[in-house]
Parts: sequence; structure tokens; C-alpha cells
Amino acid sequence: MQETMVKRVAIVGAGVTGLTSIKCCLEEGLEPTCFEKSDDFGGLWRFTEHIEDGKPSVYKSMVSNTCKEMSAFSDFPYPEDFPNYMANAKFFEYLKLYAKHFDLVKHIQFKTTVISIKKRSDFSTTGQWDVVTESNGKQGSSVFDAVMVCIGYLSESFLPLESFPGIKKFKGSYFHSRFYKHPDVFQGKRVLVVGMGNSGVDIAVEASHVAEKVMISTGRGAWALSRVFDNGYPWDMVFITRFMNLVRNSLPGPILGWIIANKMSQWFDHENYSLIPQDRRVMREPVLNDDLPSRIITGKITIRPKVKEFKENSVVFQNSSEEEPIDIIVFATGYTFSFFPFLEESVLKVENKQASLYKYIFNPHLEKPTLAIVGLIKPFGAVMPVVEMQARWITRVFKGLCQLPPVTTMVKEVTEKKQKKIHWFGFSFDEVLKTDCLVYVDELASFIGSKPSLLALFFKEPKLALEIFFGPCTNYQYRLTGPGKWAGARKAILTQWDRTLKPIRTRVVEDSSNFFPYLLKIFGLFALFAALFLGFQ
Repeated sequence: MQETMVKRVAIVGAGVTGLTSIKCCLEEGLEPTCFEKSDDFGGLWRFTEHIEDGKPSVYKSMVSNTCKEMSAFSDFPYPEDFPNYMANAKFFEYLKLYAKHFDLVKHIQFKTTVISIKKRSDFSTTGQWDVVTESNGKQGSSVFDAVMVCIGYLSESFLPLESFPGIKKFKGSYFHSRFYKHPDVFQGKRVLVVGMGNSGVDIAVEASHVAEKVMISTGRGAWALSRVFDNGYPWDMVFITRFMNLVRNSLPGPILGWIIANKMSQWFDHENYSLIPQDRRVMREPVLNDDLPSRIITGKITIRPKVKEFKENSVVFQNSSEEEPIDIIVFATGYTFSFFPFLEESVLKVENKQASLYKYIFNPHLEKPTLAIVGLIKPFGAVMPVVEMQARWITRVFKGLCQLPPVTTMVKEVTEKKQKKIHWFGFSFDEVLKTDCLVYVDELASFIGSKPSLLALFFKEPKLALEIFFGPCTNYQYRLTGPGKWAGARKAILTQWDRTLKPIRTRVVEDSSNFFPYLLKIFGLFALFAALFLGFQ
């Protein structure tokens, strides 16, 4: 393949996505310059008391929803003594270790805001960009051969107040969940949380410890999931495996929906707790919260339907005329994606929270594929493996080592994704940006030649092949072969359960089992199939 002239790459944002993009550029011999408007890297995972415009915000108590093994970068496992699910400060510590190990910070220009990114007059030939930045009140302009936008989608609140009749008459206080930091604001108050995503439920649970009353308003409901899954193992290490994914994608949607509902309600009956999803044909992101059912059963939180209207000091819910007194409203209503002020519409146009991007990355209509949007995606699983694989593929496209398909092919795929079709087999997701992380990362990995061949590996090293197929689909698998091959990948895979158990096995006991943890999941699956097809309970 003919190599392009790409050498200098501008990277916007130094969060998780920006850091791994810097590293991937260096791996391919490119020269990255990362522009970060704040005074430190880390993005969402760097807690600050103040809210920065255009920056993600995190509350003090936030804990990761994906465990350390599933969210590790592919060639940099977490220290074995790190907890499986980390508070934001611990996660930020990992990012600092990652940045130091690969010497990434020297490529970041802090307190530098990107003002504009425009195609040069000879773009159709060179693919180059004029990047205007501002630092210390002074603007500067530089020419780059390619651009990676790494600011994610959690920066601009989506707060549709016009959808809530009477909100202007409400005399209490209200704010978007992005502005939440500490539970003190709820002390002795009557609180309503509108929306049932992870942030909304986290805030409601925290508020329930100090507030007089807490309600969650939801029209769609949600499956609630504990981080502590089968036999006490992390939920994603049990749930996101190649074997389980093969089973899920081979089952008809209605049967898969029944299995998911059955599994979710083994913890508690979602219908009894007023949580059961309204539309079970499509998969919404489950709520990861270990405390929600206990707060409901003890009366600390009540689940209510959609809001009908607000009064001066109360709320009325749908199908009811009763007024519920409230003091504070938290709108956990998500985020909007139309927030690329430095890009012209001809470069990236966002409509109805959707951007027409091939593989969620490239504008298929650009004459040269030298602009990439990284991290504008909602994977069903950890985001780190996804954005790292995106960056690995992007940098090889920049170098000309990987080629994009014809424009018509890319446009056709983008259009199909926007149609939100209900699949007959496997999961169907309710939003365009949601995707099966394993299938998606496998696809990108195949583009660069780093997807592991299980058949070949089985004949060469069956133990490793079995761990890869039946065990958790950790990111180390994509460093076994191909570009960026890492000598430590095999060991990282075979010791992933050791690192999982290390921080929780803090009292010495005699080991009573030599079985791999994932075998327990296989036996449970066989029992489920027996019940399904043979009629036993």
C-alpha cells in the first residue's frame, strides 16, 4: 500500500482517549502534539471541585463500572494490589502510571484551548489542517498532517426543560447531574432524581443517606446489576467472554431476552421493585449499583413513573393527581453530542445526537482520511479497550498501512446503523452509539492484523486458547500477534485471575478449588439450557 505523508498529528484532549492516542502515534513513528485546556491530564477521571466548561465532570465518590482487568490498556496491566473496581482517584493513579511508563506527558501542551481546526486550501491533495490554539491569552497557528479529536461526549449537559411542564414555576432548586459533587447539598431535603442511568442512580443512593426523602423518576425502567456477579467474581469478567458472546449472538432475540430477564431477576425481582424495563426488545445499558435494591426495600428510595408536571413546591407523576412535595431536582438526562465548536459542519455535522461517521470514527465524505473522532461511542463494556483499538487502527490509516473502503460502502454502513433495526439474533441496542464492545473491537483488530486466531492457537497452546475463548475477553488478547505485539501478553492473560483475587484474598485460607472461575459459568449455562429445552425448573 502507498504510504501517505502523515507525520505530525494534533490530538485534542488528554483524557483516557487522548493518552492512548499519543501512545499509538508513537508506536507508529508519528509525532503527536496533544492540546489540553486544563492544567493536567486524566479527563473524566481527574476529580476537581469546580466545573470546567467543555470538560467532563466527576463526583467525589464515583467508582468504575468495569473492573480493572477488563479496562486495562492492552500492554499495561493494573498493579495486582489495585481493587477490582476503583474510585476515580485510584483510576487516575493508574493513568499517571501509564503516562509515566510510556513517557507521554512531554507530548501534551497544558492550558491550551483549541479554537479552530480547518482544512488547508490544498487539503484535497495534502490532507493537512490548520489548527489554531490559545494559551495564556495568546493565539497561535500550526499545520498538522492529521487530527485526532479525543474529547468524548460527556462535556455538554442535555437538559430539555421544555419537556417538563411547570418547571419555571418550581421554587426549589434544580441542576443537571454533571454539576453534582457531594451529597451535603441534599441534607434533610426531599429529592427527585429524573432519569435512571448510572449517574442518576449513584446520586440517588448517596442522597438517600442524608436526605429526608428520595425518589427516582423513570419512564423506561432499567435492569439493575451488581458489580459482584456469579460466585463473587466481577460482572464483566463473567459476562463478556467469547463463549458467552457466541451463545448470545446465536440465540433468537426473544429467547435471549427471556434469559437476560431470568438472570437479572435472580438477584431480585425487578417487577416487584418497579424497575423492570418497559421495552425488553432492545438492550439498554444496565444500572451498575450494588446498593439500589437495599435502599428501595428499606424505603430510602422509591421508584416513580415519568413526571407529568411540576408545581411550586411539588411534582405530579403520570397517571396520578397526587402532588409529591420536593425541594431539589437532579436531572440525570444525559449529554448532547453537538459540541465540536472548533470544527466546521462540512467536517463533522451532528444531527439528532448522531454523527455520520464510519465505524464511529471517520467522516466518509472527506477527501483524505486525516481526521478521526475517537471515543464517540457507548460500548457495552469497558471503554478503554475500545478507544485504544480505535487509536491503533486510526494511526495505521494515517500512515497508509490500512485503507478505508469506498465512500459508497462507508455511507451504506453508516445509514444502516442509524436505522436502529431490531435484530432477530443477539442484542439490539436502543441508541446508535451503543455497540457490542467485543464484536466491535474484534472488527477493528482484524483490520490491523491483531485479532487472535483461536483455531491456530488451540493447536499451538491449547491452555491459552481455552482461557481466551471461555475466560474474560481482556484487552491483552490483542497484543499476542500482529503490529504492536507485546511479549508480556501471554503471561498477562494467564495471570488475570490472580490479579483479580489478589486484593480480596487478604486472609490466608486453604485453596479448595483448582477449577478456572469461568467453568462455573459454563455449568450454569448448561443448566439453563436444560431448563429451557427440557422443561425442567
